[in-house]
Amino acid sequence: MSDPVHSALRRSVRPAKPLGAISVPRVSVIVPTVNEAKNLPHVLPRIPGWVDEVILVDGNSADGTIDVALGLMPGIVVIEQPRLGKGAALAAGFAAARGDILITLDADGSADPAEMAGFVGALLAGADFVKGSRFLQGGDTRDMEWYRRIGNWGLLQLVRLRFGGRFSDLCYGYNAFWRDVLPHLRVEGATGFEIETHMNIRALQAGLAVAELPSREYPRVHGVSNLRTFPDGWRVLKTIARLGLARPAPVAVRLRNRSSLTG
Repeated sequence: MSDPVHSALRRSVRPAKPLGAISVPRVSVIVPTVNEAKNLPHVLPRIPGWVDEVILVDGNSADGTIDVALGLMPGIVVIEQPRLGKGAALAAGFAAARGDILITLDADGSADPAEMAGFVGALLAGADFVKGSRFLQGGDTRDMEWYRRIGNWGLLQLVRLRFGGRFSDLCYGYNAFWRDVLPHLRVEGATGFEIETHMNIRALQAGLAVAELPSREYPRVHGVSNLRTFPDGWRVLKTIARLGLARPAPVAVRLRNRSSLTG
């Protein structure tokens, strides 16, 4: 295959002299949806061709989301989420995924699928968990009101004080990680929009090597977000408090080279 990213994947895992059957890491992308039929044409066709599997987790859409997805990508895996909430949808997608690398992607067209190459590159370089940041140099958001920016900043300071780390973004839905660290994230503990905060804190608690990459967030293409600023912000705050009082998680076994990473 001539795709440069897929070629890089092969070079990173294959020694100069073959020593046996060594496989290329499989990449699965998980896309949660609730009535995103109009947005999927702006998302699914832009997912890179080197991605091995795309899983759409649908939350009882009534606008033909599943039919649109199958029309755009006949090979897509479609599953129905067992209960409402973004966290529940992602947990179902992770459980169904067969990839070695799992990437979360929103279905509203706000994230650029081309950025996946950088996320996968950071994982291959040694990171356990890669999170997009709208606030690093090179990142940006055009879909966040001033009061949400203030709220994100305040919640981020609480996380820094309680858990450490140097995150610049807390509640962004564009993330990637190795499948073998999934048990350390304990995603079953968050069912709603607090899932990103939950995963970020669990990654810190488990001592995972976390890399942040700049990411650009664009406005939703069609429709209105299901995010409810104050109720969901309250859920995030409760998640920080709950995890702050919880018994420390076991430190993850360090399997990858982290010499070039910062947490």
